[in-house]
Amino acid sequence: METLELVRLNLLSPMVLAFALGIVATLSRSDLKIPEALYTALSIYLLLAIGLKGGAELSTTPLAAFWKPALVTLGLGVVTPLLAYAVLRRLGRFDVADAAAIAAHYGSVSAVTFIASLTFLQAAGIPYEGFMPTLVAILEVPAIVIALLIARQRLGGAETLGEAIREVFSGKSILLLVGGLVIGFFSGKPGLEQVAPLFVEPFKGALVLFLLEMGMVAAKRLRDLRKAGGFLVAFGLLMPVLQGALGVGLGTWAGLSLGGATVLGTMAASASYIAAPAAVRVALPQANPSYYLTAALGITFPFNLTLGIPLYFALSRLFHGG
Repeated sequence: METLELVRLNLLSPMVLAFALGIVATLSRSDLKIPEALYTALSIYLLLAIGLKGGAELSTTPLAAFWKPALVTLGLGVVTPLLAYAVLRRLGRFDVADAAAIAAHYGSVSAVTFIASLTFLQAAGIPYEGFMPTLVAILEVPAIVIALLIARQRLGGAETLGEAIREVFSGKSILLLVGGLVIGFFSGKPGLEQVAPLFVEPFKGALVLFLLEMGMVAAKRLRDLRKAGGFLVAFGLLMPVLQGALGVGLGTWAGLSLGGATVLGTMAASASYIAAPAAVRVALPQANPSYYLTAALGITFPFNLTLGIPLYFALSRLFHGG
């Protein structure tokens, strides 16, 4: 399938169109609103569902096929926040707190962007490794810790660092994802079949509702673009491409398939807006939320959702000699 056709397929998917509808609703000042309780329930459902499915696949995956992608993912969790911090400090002239806060977001991973990449590949008929959700759990934490360690070294604050790390591990994203992986691993595919009517078949419908809400949230952040400045807008568009190419390249080297390398590239390119903000809020209260939330949610998330994922697939096809 040609790249332009894949872009069209992605842009016209129900998930992306729901996201666009959320943006339109907010910009037009509609009274449309997803109840907070439903939004929370959807986020719990999606995280637990991808954990269950990933754990079930991992239960049948040989260690020989998994260890190298896992090691590469861990390496990405260390390299990407250091790279982002260096760019923000040297080129963007951000202070230590803001640069570290943004780097934490861009080194970590967006679970929703990850899910969107899987949906894209499924629609295109491209297979991928079933253990990819495990790599999300591996990538989520190290980058946040690395970025906060940088800030601690420059600014001090050992106590807040410990609080932030506890916040990351006890936060719902890690707890549900890792918990789902453990449940799925021990119950295996027969166990997943028992809950498939709830956690497999309705998954895409729940994702549509979630992305409708995310579109409304992202639209509110678009109003902060003037505060963010031109450099941060460019950073939010170009840094994902650089990190995505790095993820695709390393994933290909680690033996991932065309689809698997696409997913790892998407993960590396994404920016966290669940776990990272919670940790940064505790450890770096002096950092400006308009910077890290606007960049992650108002710039990078829409870019990845619409154009980024097909781009990382094209890069993966290039790396695989296609």
